[in-house]
Amino acid sequence: MADHQNGHERSGGVQVIARAASILRAIESAPNGLSLGQIAKRTGLARSSVQRIVQALVAEDFVSPSGGREGLRIGPGIARLAGTSLHAPSQTIARLLRDLGAEVGETVDLATLSGGSVVFVDQVQGSHRLVALSAVGERFPLHCTANGKAILSLHSKEDAEVLIGKSLDEHPDHKLRNRRALLRELEDARATRLAHDFEEHGQGIFAIGTAFRGPDGSPLAVSIPVPAQRFAEQREYLAERLLAFRARVREALRG
Repeated sequence: MADHQNGHERSGGVQVIARAASILRAIESAPNGLSLGQIAKRTGLARSSVQRIVQALVAEDFVSPSGGREGLRIGPGIARLAGTSLHAPSQTIARLLRDLGAEVGETVDLATLSGGSVVFVDQVQGSHRLVALSAVGERFPLHCTANGKAILSLHSKEDAEVLIGKSLDEHPDHKLRNRRALLRELEDARATRLAHDFEEHGQGIFAIGTAFRGPDGSPLAVSIPVPAQRFAEQREYLAERLLAFRARVREALRG
């Protein structure tokens, strides 16, 4: 009897994990967030089950309110778990990221590729009174952000085109202004190791970014978003510091 009960509990536990995973996948596919009803429809689960599991995921910081009308999105807890996959080198990258933030005095973001998006996995807040801030776990488009373009530049033209399509699918509110111009930007980024966002993603914010491969081969991008009024005078200095950061990271990862 006890063995039967234990087996039943294990089976129930596996089922809950599978349901939680399906809920997380559904939310991940909708960067703007999903309501409980939409999650239930996409997963085929009862709304009551979705609500119970989502409450547990929110408590663990794996799901959080989106801030929009839809309701729920992937939370920062998932991004923190993803960051641990870098193991020891992640500590090196985090230290160098903080050194870069101290050097430039601006917000510095670390992001990785997820589907057609960049996901923020770490951030150093700027020291100015007026700074650009996002949150760990947020998902941004690839095609109109400095970190997204930097990651695109790590890929071949053909693979970048596929990723641009995914980015547009996942972020329909951010239209592609000019595909040909974007592809030219990516060619420049491959040569200079730098990518830019001139108020494409958010009004009043410019950004500069660079990208490199992590120890497991996954693309990582570091970007510096700056209020528009400071960017022109800072641009050359930020570019210099970003490239120096990229060189230090690559040297540390080789070691």
